[in-house]
Amino acid sequence: MSKVEEFEELRPLLFSIAYRILGSVSEAEDAVQETWLRFDGSATRPTSTKAFLSAAVTRISIDVLRSARVRREEYVGPWFPEPLLSDPYQDPERSVELADSVSMAALLLLERLSPLERAVFLLREVFAFGFDEVAAAVGRSEAACRQLLVRARRHMEAGRPRFAADRQERQELATRFFDALKNGDVGGLRNLLAADVQMVGDGGGNAPQLARAVMGAEKVARLLGAVYPVLNRIDVTCEPHELNGQPGAIFRDRDGKVLQTLVLDVLDGQIQTIRAVINPDKLGHLGPVADVWAVDREARRARRQPN
Repeated sequence: MSKVEEFEELRPLLFSIAYRILGSVSEAEDAVQETWLRFDGSATRPTSTKAFLSAAVTRISIDVLRSARVRREEYVGPWFPEPLLSDPYQDPERSVELADSVSMAALLLLERLSPLERAVFLLREVFAFGFDEVAAAVGRSEAACRQLLVRARRHMEAGRPRFAADRQERQELATRFFDALKNGDVGGLRNLLAADVQMVGDGGGNAPQLARAVMGAEKVARLLGAVYPVLNRIDVTCEPHELNGQPGAIFRDRDGKVLQTLVLDVLDGQIQTIRAVINPDKLGHLGPVADVWAVDREARRARRQPN
């Protein structure tokens, strides 16, 4: 195969590694492109193209993550990963690990790890690289990588939920949730929410957002039941989608532009967390982005008018 063909065959894997390290679609795409430039500029062909490219994209992503962490310390409000419509890399033997590691909850858990711990954990636990390949990718000894993995596992296990929902259960619950949301059915929403449910929004200072997380089934149900029927009245549409391997939805304005995404964490038969990404800087890869401030003003006017 030519260099281009080899690279394109491995592109899905490279993107999947970079996205899990960075939590950003745009930064992952940039890391993959930089990897191609290094591969294309190399005078010799590596013994293993997969090992060479995986190591390159890992090191590039680690460098980007280190600088991104400084920016995240100054981020306005909660920081969430950019929503991902679908993971381009598929491996039937690793399907469970791949699906779990791309969820919003897992990506936020990964934020607890240092960049090196994060890379080692992902390469070993999610993508099943050998320790020799992991060591080559991160530039550390195999012994050091084993220690990094032990620490990473400890952090990840401490934050994992005790019960997981199967795919069909999650989808059925999400369908009922979005039906109740569209109809402003506060009681129906309340019945689907865990008693200690949290609703959190990521606006990054670039969009209207909640001043703080809303906690508890009653408060969350009443907020949702008040807000979304008004958006309905101004022609905002809700398109159910799987996002980051979880049930969710993309909301669009009347012109079809992306307004926000919503992702549901479903555990033990109830919705535990609702995460909204409203920051327009994180939505451009999903399509043209709406003027969220204009939609907010229109919604406020609509709220003051009788139905």
